[in-house]
Amino acid sequence: MRKLSTFHPDVRSYEPVIVTADRIHTMEPVHPVVEALAVAGPDIIAAGTVEECRAALAELGFGGAPRTQELSGVVVPGFVDAHAHPLMHGQLMTWVDCGPDKAADIPEMVKLLREAAARTPAGLPVRGFGYEHRNLRERRHPTRFELDQVATDREVYVMNASGHGGVVNSFTFAANGVTRDTPNPEGGEFFRDADGELTGELSDAACNVLTGVGGVKIGHHGPNFHLADAPAEHIRQLMAAQDDFLRGGVTAIGDAQVSSREFDTYLRAAEAGSLKLRVNMYLLSHLLGSSLDLGLHGAFGNDRLATTGIKLYADGTLGGWTAYFPEGYVDDPCRKGQLYHSPEEYRELLRTAHAAGLQTATHAQSPTAIGMVLDAVEAALAERPDSDARHRIEHCGLPDNEQIARMAELGVLPVNQPQHHYNWGEGVTAAIGTPGERFNPLGEFVAAGVPVTISSDAPVAEPRPLEAIQAAVTRVTRRGVRLGPDKLLIDVHTALHAHTVNAARAIGREDDLGSLRAGKRADFTLLAADPYATPPEEIAAIEVRETWIGGQREYRAG
Repeated sequence: MRKLSTFHPDVRSYEPVIVTADRIHTMEPVHPVVEALAVAGPDIIAAGTVEECRAALAELGFGGAPRTQELSGVVVPGFVDAHAHPLMHGQLMTWVDCGPDKAADIPEMVKLLREAAARTPAGLPVRGFGYEHRNLRERRHPTRFELDQVATDREVYVMNASGHGGVVNSFTFAANGVTRDTPNPEGGEFFRDADGELTGELSDAACNVLTGVGGVKIGHHGPNFHLADAPAEHIRQLMAAQDDFLRGGVTAIGDAQVSSREFDTYLRAAEAGSLKLRVNMYLLSHLLGSSLDLGLHGAFGNDRLATTGIKLYADGTLGGWTAYFPEGYVDDPCRKGQLYHSPEEYRELLRTAHAAGLQTATHAQSPTAIGMVLDAVEAALAERPDSDARHRIEHCGLPDNEQIARMAELGVLPVNQPQHHYNWGEGVTAAIGTPGERFNPLGEFVAAGVPVTISSDAPVAEPRPLEAIQAAVTRVTRRGVRLGPDKLLIDVHTALHAHTVNAARAIGREDDLGSLRAGKRADFTLLAADPYATPPEEIAAIEVRETWIGGQREYRAG
């Protein structure tokens, strides 16, 4: 993998500081716990005892006594969220939260949306997000007729927690000319009841009624549910999302679906000097040809904003029942999900990216889809060997044991989201039966020697690394259900490693991010308690007190 080259300014031009805390976990194999960090500007100069840090500064020619910054709490490396969608997360923060903490059933959801409609100017849409139908008391999606209780003179849309569809009201269908006789678009569905009447539920490419015909499935390259707003509004949304990531202790992200909209917003933020997070962008695969025309053949940018690779889709989502299971879903054998490409089309896309030296990150949930990715990676590596290609499988929910072994052999990196099984893991077993208990088999990855990477997939889950870590070490869902046997668990150290060191490696940034040692960026998070000394079921409740990026405090609780 061709990693980003970063420019290191002369550290001697900065005033040095020695940072101490109650405990500092470096996530380094040598000296995993230290007393202090010596920091100059954006960089860590040394990690060790206070005296060792002073000696290192003196050796590098820093004169005088360095300033000391005493922090109260436990320091860990800044969390790296290797798979997230910040702009979409910020956009949804302006919508109505219909998640399980807000709406336990459909009447409560309708009430929240009606309240929003009352304060929204006439004609503007009412949009909600976050419901997971299996978490609702009714154990079903709302219908368009129930959303008609919110408004009949404007669009009403509630996005499912999966992010791959939701429910609209009757006005939305009428405004877009969708009737019971309208055929399903390729790669999407308008759902109907037993009598053939539209229920209001739609998925994937059917969401074109919201985004416009080019918004979801551009040449079969995957969904893009980010609804268009004015550039200034997108900047506001990004800033709101950035603040939320910082509250969770996140210092760097991999944006796992970048179209021209996201690219433009990041560039505007960087130009204005308001981009605090480190962002590594994965361009949506319909931009692959344009990227190659520009001569892009590896990571490009700086240590704050860079392009890293190409995002592809193999199948849909487990939460929305669009992941591809050719035998059908248990609750509805007629629903099989979808593949976004034929195996031949997908193999050619990955081969093209790999031949140019570009890392790929492919959304794949079902065994069939995961197998398609592994076959394509194996063929690409046979054509152009690369021992450090680091092709990724995003979500990688249900690989079989043979596929996990192939990942180890091919160097493929699964990038998982334990908060998915925390939020709706029971829904996977309802969808596909007992095999669903293996959803996110992190312990099996570890046993096979496959590095584990943890991320949020925000806005599908909140950017709260400590919640993800708790889910990974307990496998207990929001409703208190334990999923699967002990062999699927990982321990606290492995989970922390997965959200720092391994996550940095997944985005090609292990040389400067992910752990705390000399030569790396001074990105770290201050916690109120030590995750190693906290009962596993209480890790998510640990307060993030401060978040530092490049030696600067960017967030302080309260």
